[in-house]
Amino acid sequence: MSIKKIKLPFEDGIIETLKAGDRLLLTGTVFTARDAAHKRMFDTLEHGKTLPINVEGQVIYYVGPTPAMPGKVIGSAGPTTSGRMDKYTPRLLDLGLKGMIGKGYRSEAVIQSIIKNKAVYLGAIGGSAALLSKTIKSVEVVAYEDLGTEAIRKMEIVDFPVIVINDSDGNDLYKQGNEFTNKT
Repeated sequence: MSIKKIKLPFEDGIIETLKAGDRLLLTGTVFTARDAAHKRMFDTLEHGKTLPINVEGQVIYYVGPTPAMPGKVIGSAGPTTSGRMDKYTPRLLDLGLKGMIGKGYRSEAVIQSIIKNKAVYLGAIGGSAALLSKTIKSVEVVAYEDLGTEAIRKMEIVDFPVIVINDSDGNDLYKQGNEFTNKT
């Protein structure tokens, strides 16, 4: 299977070409946000205020990186379980968020919102935090600094490896894997 090199933010029309199971190397800008940042963004929207970042066309990586060692850009930066963000995700997708990187299953509501908004959910390999951190070239806290490791960060990545889990057509790599396993 080939690996596709993709620039972020996504260019027009590229998301629709991505299919569950595709292996990608991402290069460009992603934002980080975990549970606490998602809750705060959701509360901000509920109060009619503007988010501290423009999510339109962007990708959010569900990660709370460890502090950087001297001379390094970032510490370990492995994905966290995506399901913890599920109750907030459809709202962000409706605002134009185009991609999420994490690990684990997504709820049916999130999958339907991915389809509706022509977005994509990408899986990063859990347990590979040190390897993933080597693809991160710069990091800057851009919002919610008081949340520490859960602050929103802007990261520049080069050849960050992911797999398409849920594509914009509703295909689900996890379900496909389960169906294959049950047939054998």
